[in-house]
Amino acid sequence: MAESSLLDKLDGLVSRFEEVGTLITDPAVIADMKRFVKLNKEYRDLEKIVQTREEYIRTLNGIKEARDILDNEQDAEMREMAREELDNCNTRIPEIEEEIKLLLVPTDPQDDKNAIVEIRGGTGGDEAALFAGDLYRMYVKYCETKGWKIAVSSLSEGSSGGFKEIIFTVSGEKVYGTLKYESGVHRVQRVPATETQGRVHTSAATVAVLPEADEFDVEINEGEIKWDTFRSGGAGGQNVNKVESGVRLRYVWKNPNTGESEEILIECTETRDQPKNKERALTRLRSFIYDKEHQKYLDDIASKRKTMVSTGDRSAKIRTYNYPQGRITDHRINYTIYNLSAFMDGDIQGCIDQLIVAENAERLKESEL
Repeated sequence: MAESSLLDKLDGLVSRFEEVGTLITDPAVIADMKRFVKLNKEYRDLEKIVQTREEYIRTLNGIKEARDILDNEQDAEMREMAREELDNCNTRIPEIEEEIKLLLVPTDPQDDKNAIVEIRGGTGGDEAALFAGDLYRMYVKYCETKGWKIAVSSLSEGSSGGFKEIIFTVSGEKVYGTLKYESGVHRVQRVPATETQGRVHTSAATVAVLPEADEFDVEINEGEIKWDTFRSGGAGGQNVNKVESGVRLRYVWKNPNTGESEEILIECTETRDQPKNKERALTRLRSFIYDKEHQKYLDDIASKRKTMVSTGDRSAKIRTYNYPQGRITDHRINYTIYNLSAFMDGDIQGCIDQLIVAENAERLKESEL
């Protein structure tokens, strides 16, 4: 892309950046929390573009000045410094141009949100539950390396260990934008602990990563929610079994995309404090509805990008964990590595990075930048 064409695209965004900067100081805007949060995010996104534009202009000017010195300066030391500057700037220019192109492509508006992760054992019985437990531990260790916090809201243990289902919230910086690539069916090939003949079995677990919705993202008539309370089971001492701290909500929601109504049932036993469990159940309800209402948006993206890696069909098999070979294969990008032990210990960033690269390539192709 020509330098002038790229700068032309950026010039219009500078005035919008200044306009948004003024708007977020307006008391009327600050009073409208939904609009204020949206404008704040737009301001942060535009700030990155404006800062990169300034570096691009400085680098272009650096090239011009270096060439001017080489054309007119006789001093050997000055000419050598100009050559170094010219080489550095010429190397940096294509890098900045790629950064600008990616910044100009609209990102997923949910990327900055926290995430609600649901892991369920699929086909394979006890072994599937054990594998779901292994995936949960993998994500816990990964989140620890990122400094993210995990809070389990509900779980159902498998009869031989692991989890039939576990739902937890991950909070931190750009959590959903990173973990969204994990949505889909994860398949495992290994000899189960219950297998006496040493045969390799195949089982699966599903992972769903949803953006955590804020209060103003969806409209819920809380008066129509039906609440039940119950005693939480499991570890935690006598209090857990005597106090009805667990909560269950039922809510009938009409899907605006299909017009169909469905009853949503959510349980939360995360804490011994019933009001806290109610609030966390409400958060999950908002996130569930938010995700459903945005499914059309996700489907539209998936239909445009034939190699889409972050959204679309959550029932699709995305990754295989082959224990006999120590192999991990991500089927969306034909990415194979042989470090299964480290991967299951939370070393998954390399795979996520490859998925991000693949998605960025699709975004750039789609935008014809």
